[in-house]
Amino acid sequence: MSVPNIILNNGVSIPQLGFGVWQVPPAETRAAVRTALEAGYRSIDTAAAYENESGVGEALADSGIPRQDLFVTTKLWNRNQGYETTLRAFDDSLAKLGLDYVDLYLIHWPMPAADRYIDTWQAFEKLYADRRIRAIGVSNFQIPHLERLFESSGVVPAVDQVELHPYLQQRELRAFHEEFGIRTEAWSPLAKGGALLTDPVVADIAAKHGRSTAQVVLRWHLQLGTIVIPKSVTPARIRENIAVFDFALDEADMAAIAGLDRGRRTGPDPETFNLGFDGA
Repeated sequence: MSVPNIILNNGVSIPQLGFGVWQVPPAETRAAVRTALEAGYRSIDTAAAYENESGVGEALADSGIPRQDLFVTTKLWNRNQGYETTLRAFDDSLAKLGLDYVDLYLIHWPMPAADRYIDTWQAFEKLYADRRIRAIGVSNFQIPHLERLFESSGVVPAVDQVELHPYLQQRELRAFHEEFGIRTEAWSPLAKGGALLTDPVVADIAAKHGRSTAQVVLRWHLQLGTIVIPKSVTPARIRENIAVFDFALDEADMAAIAGLDRGRRTGPDPETFNLGFDGA
């Protein structure tokens, strides 16, 4: 299965569809990632907070796939924000992954009340300058957070990974990303809770194309130009989620899905989410 690449603002290529391991239990991570690699995924997204970086690293080592053919993303957890703590946390993630470098490193949450993401970004810039990371970015940053980052740094994030799905389409944020050369990456691309995958509009489009509702939603993301990282531990679903490059939604399909936007989050609000700060 050939997955197209997206070119980031520093020239680095990232597969447009990758495999996420959020909420994948550490004991199941190695097998899930192995299945994903066998199915054709080459981009794996993890995070320190998921506590499964070691399982990801083991699966990568088992695979025999050349390192240059893989794209590995991990994220800095909230309690480690700050300059020196970021540097130490990165070393810890790298050791768990068993790698010499990561392809993309993200600030997991802005935590504006903690006011540490500027110092954190400076540490990211150092790691990038030292060529220990091929691209640096953020996750869950909203426009005000990005604007403040721009005021203090000449390095524009390559990626902003945010909750994005047909019920939360984030049009204003996506337009801002496009204006400044930031690539939008969707976490929870199928939305939590299952309502989206039984939505009558999505179900009708799926029936029209002879596809699953999950495949229709992933195809919608791809045609928007979004980078997307669905997750599953079920081998059949892992394979199904990557089998989305041999059909296309038409204008009527895209318009129908555009009409589903409810501005509804299924995850935390980036303005207030503070888990992990001060040891919580």
